[in-house]
Amino acid sequence: MRKDMYINGKWRQARSYTELRSPYSGEIIAEIPVADEQEVEEAIEAAYQCRKKMEHLTAFERSEILSNLVTLLTKRKEEGARIIASEAAKPIKYARDEMNRTIETYQFAAEEAKRLSGEMVPLEAAAGGRGKIGYTLREPVGVIGAITPFNFPMNLVAHKVGPAIACGNAVVLKPASQTPLSAYFLAELFEEAGLPAGGINVVTGSGRIVGDKIVTSDKVDMITFTGSPEVGKSIQKKAGLKKITLELGSNAGVIIDKHTDIKAAAARCVFGAFYNQGQVCISLQRVYAHKDIYEELLKAVAAETEKLVIGDPQEEDTDISALISLTEAERSLSWIEEAAAMGAEIVSGGKTANAVLEPTVLTKVEETARVSCQEAFAPLVVINPVASVEAGIEAINASSYGLQAGIYTTDIQTAFQAVRSLEVGGVIINDIPTFRVDNMPYGGVKDSGVGKEGIKYSMQEMTEEKLVVWNVK
Repeated sequence: MRKDMYINGKWRQARSYTELRSPYSGEIIAEIPVADEQEVEEAIEAAYQCRKKMEHLTAFERSEILSNLVTLLTKRKEEGARIIASEAAKPIKYARDEMNRTIETYQFAAEEAKRLSGEMVPLEAAAGGRGKIGYTLREPVGVIGAITPFNFPMNLVAHKVGPAIACGNAVVLKPASQTPLSAYFLAELFEEAGLPAGGINVVTGSGRIVGDKIVTSDKVDMITFTGSPEVGKSIQKKAGLKKITLELGSNAGVIIDKHTDIKAAAARCVFGAFYNQGQVCISLQRVYAHKDIYEELLKAVAAETEKLVIGDPQEEDTDISALISLTEAERSLSWIEEAAAMGAEIVSGGKTANAVLEPTVLTKVEETARVSCQEAFAPLVVINPVASVEAGIEAINASSYGLQAGIYTTDIQTAFQAVRSLEVGGVIINDIPTFRVDNMPYGGVKDSGVGKEGIKYSMQEMTEEKLVVWNVK
């Protein structure tokens, strides 16, 4: 199966193609375009020429296009789930979850398109404001360059494209090289939903060519990126004065206080650590368990982990499948081996077979081990004891990341203390930091990025605020 680029409402052959292989089986599943600089420029120009047409769509028209997309996605969601499982090796049951979330994300975008508005400004509250009426408008920025990751190839694209269209922007989308089929599937549906030609353009290829061209183009007004901190920092330097949203890495932690329901917490920890092979920005990577319940929690997590089924992502009972590449599996295993050499104990897992890494539970891990202080993006979790909640907070804050954190506690004062003290973008009380629904504000501090996602919040990022003042004396 050969896929083509989608530029200005047309499917275009590229001058070069590459093979796309299944992360699980290694089989060729498609041939994918590798865009050169000229082809990327053509995609950017198409969006640039379409930007005024997009801006002049009414809120009703933008909402209707997105609602049409929701209908089409709903009809073809099993097909979409199979695409995700094929190109990303996401177990099919979780791929279906992602499709359901994707549909909901675009539904939120359809609704928020009708709610985008400015506000009245009480100018007469100022000494010099007599006889003045003021209000603000929110206007689309123009062209948005969206660079998306492999781990949620439908829903994280939706978090960029949905609000961009809802605001009246045109989009140039560069999906991850391993998961372009989801983006092409989306382009096909947007065309059917009635989006103007040039409203979305999909180009695939290397970050060095495609990504850099999008980031540095004078015709692109905003960059929205999800990926590694290293690439995010590079984009920030190259983007100049463009608006920018960066959703970067994390090594999310949770504190388990004494008197917690151990069985319930353990089940959630296993889900948070191993969902999608741990390839989630807010995957649970560090657990700080109060010393009074540490042993019990460790045993419960290990027992739940042993129940997970490893296998083909297309099989209904599979919980864990391949990482996105063999390189990532080997890198993750080297981190585990490093931690063990530093004195860590491997309680469960710790082995690979091709690109599959067994779900791995470690304890007695040094804070300087990479499995603890860096983003693993793999099915592994560190469980260490702490003497107090305060010690757990200190350990979480010691990270260079700050996306989300969780705490299990029955004490309301302890919960408020965690809310005040944790240096993160979101604090989840009595649940894991992996919790996310698609209308909440989502974004971190420190090396976890800048700006917020969540449809309403993304739309604020993707618009410019214009002040209007009337002199009515």
